Amino acid sequence: MKLYLYVLVFLIVSVSCKKEKKIEKEAVATNTYVKDNYTKKEVKIAMRDGVKLHATIYTPKDTTKTYPILLQRTPYSCKPYGEGEFKEKIGPNIHLMKEGNIIVYEDVRGRWMSEGVYDNMRAYIPNKKENEADETTDTYDTIDWLVKNVKHSNGKVGTWGISYPGHYTTVSTIDAHPALKAASPQACIGDFFFDDFHHNGAFLLSYFRAVSLFGTYKDQPTDSAWYSFPDMQTEDQYQFFLDKGPLKNLNSYFQYEKLDTKVVDNNRIDDFFWKEIVEHPNYDSTWQSKGIIQHLNKVPSTVATMIVGGWFDAEDLYGPLETYKGIEKHQPNNYNTMVFGPWDHGGWSRDKVANKVGNYYFGDSISLKFQKEIETKFFNHFLKGDGSKKSGLPEAYVYDTGKKGWKSYDAWPPKGIKKQSFYLSSNQELTATQKSERVKIDYISDVKRPVPYSEDIKTVFTPRKYMTDDQRFAARRPDVLVFETDVLTEDFTLAGDILAKLKVATTGTAADWIVKVIDVHPADLENDNEEMQTHLKLSNYHMMVRSEVMRGRFRNSFSNPEPFKPNQKTAVNVKLQDVFHTFKKGHKLQIQVQSTWFPLIDLNPQTYVDNIYKAEAKDFKTQTHSVFSDSQIEFTVLE
Repeated sequence: MKLYLYVLVFLIVSVSCKKEKKIEKEAVATNTYVKDNYTKKEVKIAMRDGVKLHATIYTPKDTTKTYPILLQRTPYSCKPYGEGEFKEKIGPNIHLMKEGNIIVYEDVRGRWMSEGVYDNMRAYIPNKKENEADETTDTYDTIDWLVKNVKHSNGKVGTWGISYPGHYTTVSTIDAHPALKAASPQACIGDFFFDDFHHNGAFLLSYFRAVSLFGTYKDQPTDSAWYSFPDMQTEDQYQFFLDKGPLKNLNSYFQYEKLDTKVVDNNRIDDFFWKEIVEHPNYDSTWQSKGIIQHLNKVPSTVATMIVGGWFDAEDLYGPLETYKGIEKHQPNNYNTMVFGPWDHGGWSRDKVANKVGNYYFGDSISLKFQKEIETKFFNHFLKGDGSKKSGLPEAYVYDTGKKGWKSYDAWPPKGIKKQSFYLSSNQELTATQKSERVKIDYISDVKRPVPYSEDIKTVFTPRKYMTDDQRFAARRPDVLVFETDVLTEDFTLAGDILAKLKVATTGTAADWIVKVIDVHPADLENDNEEMQTHLKLSNYHMMVRSEVMRGRFRNSFSNPEPFKPNQKTAVNVKLQDVFHTFKKGHKLQIQVQSTWFPLIDLNPQTYVDNIYKAEAKDFKTQTHSVFSDSQIEFTVLE
């Protein structure tokens, strides 16, 4: 018996070792694939104003055929630098890498090895003079150089990128070069007053550590980082920001050129991006000029676009949705499609089998299927195929995050939708009809005890997980109002945007209004995610489906803020981004309303000041806020 066990153990160990060696060999093969199959060349490409941009070109070693060019322009570096140094993976996905394409990365103006000075979301210049440059001309000039100088090109170019590179992909489509045939802006920034660092005018305090990445000045090419991130010296970001107090107390983290004799100057700012944020609290000409979605009428019909986004992208959800809608509005005859799946920021580009956002599991191979069957097919059709509008891909390929499955539609929002309102009624009820009883529901918003956006004690670079977090911790606070339907007797599908039409009042002169749409799961559900935080259960899970903040001062205009009149009933509309989610039979639909969401967004003083970034500690006051029962949530419902 013992001999049998020894042999069995030996066989198991042997098989295990062979598997590990096989995995190691496959990993090595993957790590060296680019070097084995591509040649690399680094070049400087002169722009029309004389500034030279650094580009890295990977060309297949098989020169018996021609290839399209796939271009990504990025502020995040073309690393590794040096002719003998290779990326481990290139291109949008492994299939496009292995099928063979000429793949190019370029450092945008003022970043890394490119010349010039960087401007965050550089403004588009209409009616340019002959040698005047912006990001559209930099892209045009780059593509023009590539098709004229890179050997073995078939003359067709595609662009792609995620997040900031996604923004530069959108830019590539505006006043596009004739060789550009396909572009896939993914998680693309659309307007910095509504993406990333701002949401409806509220500052995303949780992005504080990312500011220096974009705002540290440099005017010479470099292959190493010239910026550093603020050291918070804590794992408790909630307490860190609470202790820091007003936003002006963060200025010291953006003072880079320290004097030998330190002078306390809380008004001094060296970081040009932080200075831009501080000096432009409203949606003025500075922010308006930097938005790219305002120029989507300039996308020619010769460029096919596929917009990609994640329903749970905490950073860039506004951008891709508005980019798709903008092209549809201005260029309805263009080939323009959208893909939205159960992903966080850039989740579709990862090679993990299990698809999860935070604690919530959606299924296996969702991202892998997208890469192989959607993304690869898009680029191959327009860069290697006939390029007709008959690509075999749907107009809208969207994932129902409640039913956990894909649907294809020929429009977004899909046909067969209607608007349906629910009312924030008394006794914590969410009702399909307005009750005859009209009530005012009060809660105290304490600036010393703001509502956390997550129950986790942590410090993160940028938050993502919270987008599907269990909201029971918030529902149990007295400063969070809860409104809930009865248990649903049939499926209820939302497919489009959501508008909260609030009727509110405050004892102060300023307030934020946060609205969250929540799927309350049945009590008898069992966990399906082994990596779920151990203190949580899927039983009665309060899954956040969508959430948004409206800084109350901007309720009538993002450009011209105004205070509230104390105790006066006031209309505040909160637009929430699109969803595609089925609240299944047996679940409940819940709405939460609150006025702090800390430290995801900065703390509103709750007394009106002209510029919150310059507010003093004395300006922050605890106030009583009210929500009236004629407030309603307007859903886009799929019949």
